[in-house]
Amino acid sequence: MPETAAAPPTPPIPLAALLGREELGLRQIAGPTDAGTVVHWVHTSEMEDPYPYLLGGELLLSAGVLLKDPDRYASRIVQAGAAALGFGVAPVYDTVPGALIEACDRHGLPLLEVPPKTTFTAVARAVWRLMAQARHRELRRVTQAQQGLATAAARPDPIPAVLHQLAARLGGLAVLLDASGVELSASGRAPGAQARAALVRLARVVNPRPGGGEEVPHPGETHRPAPASATDTVRGTHLAAYPLGGSQGLVLGLATPHREPGDHTVAGVAVVLLSLLTAPHQGAGSTGRSAALVRLLLGAGPAEAAPMLGAERWVVVHARGDRAAAPFAASALGAALGSALVDAREDGTVRILLPADREVTPQPGWTLGVSAPVRPEELPAADTQAARAVHRAAATRTDLVRHRGTSLAALLTPEEAAGHARLRLAPLTDSPALVETLRNWLSLHGSWDRTATAMEIHRNTVRQRIARCATLLDEDLDDADVRMELWFALRSL
Repeated sequence: MPETAAAPPTPPIPLAALLGREELGLRQIAGPTDAGTVVHWVHTSEMEDPYPYLLGGELLLSAGVLLKDPDRYASRIVQAGAAALGFGVAPVYDTVPGALIEACDRHGLPLLEVPPKTTFTAVARAVWRLMAQARHRELRRVTQAQQGLATAAARPDPIPAVLHQLAARLGGLAVLLDASGVELSASGRAPGAQARAALVRLARVVNPRPGGGEEVPHPGETHRPAPASATDTVRGTHLAAYPLGGSQGLVLGLATPHREPGDHTVAGVAVVLLSLLTAPHQGAGSTGRSAALVRLLLGAGPAEAAPMLGAERWVVVHARGDRAAAPFAASALGAALGSALVDAREDGTVRILLPADREVTPQPGWTLGVSAPVRPEELPAADTQAARAVHRAAATRTDLVRHRGTSLAALLTPEEAAGHARLRLAPLTDSPALVETLRNWLSLHGSWDRTATAMEIHRNTVRQRIARCATLLDEDLDDADVRMELWFALRSL
């Protein structure tokens, strides 16, 4: 059987729902009448062997133009993973061939008779319409579940409330497990002992480090990150496990009698909420954060407010990603990195403030830039470092880039270096866009395309700006010495 293609964004529809459309007049005349048979898409083919052109899950429509060996034809469709065969009785055949009916019964392939008055286009249109209706129902169900979970998270007992809401929405068990598989809180109908044991095993799959400790690979062994989720089915019970963000090793387990489209999305919302609710406050409680904020608003400087947050040195993280606009995405990223000090900006950048002793690791779906460790009064400079680092990470398609200082900078005092930079770059002072373009272009070794990607502008704009810089500075920017001098000036600006 060929590799199954990814399912389309629309949910599958039951074959029975298509048979129920009276205007089509479809009739099943062979094969199993399993209520669980679903259709993912429609494909029309008159090939003698359609196997190479099928992806799996299709309702294959054919008028039998090249039907020569019904038995092989049916077996090849089954091998390809098609859901059913729709046979048009016109214009080639007046009735469905008996040999094909027998073959479909023999190979377990549902066979539908498509009457002469029904075109294949009409069948396909009906399938797409049913899929659109199912998608609408799914989106409405997910939206209602999101609202219910968010309301539960605001209750005085948020974790049991979220688990209760999740169990009610999915019609099964929702359980919070620790790193060793011990149940911390649960709600809903408990499955049998066998399914419960399998759920604990799944929890260890997504969190293979018992006790939440750091897993140390054996010599010569490559570390493999744990999967984002794991599923199984035991005695008709559908099981799923999702690791929560943070370093505590907590896992959300689900056991439901059925699995519907949208369940994974609903579970994902619960994972984010539970990650936030269970994340420990790193270095300061909410009272300390509130006090620090009040002092800043009343005129205190960062050096005075920062110690109340529990650290003397800090790093700034800038993050970008496709998930940045999703609800709770910024908070979930902060929880994963171990910080509640998160700022989601309108341009899609997420900024996170972390104690310098906390390790920053790559996060799935995000591009990260990390500053050097700094004292509180140096945080604005660290913010700039993190911004440049995330630009470089995006340009080089790297998950995480850390700011690195240069030892040559230590030969001058910061005041001397800044004075030289202002003098060297004076012709560009009135154009911050030219300065930033020159900085990115030099940092990316003069690459037009990578600079355009990092700054999110057109490559021709980069060329025009660099040409303008060369004119204003009256320098040959192809000269390595000039580039080096300008780069050190930009670093000291």
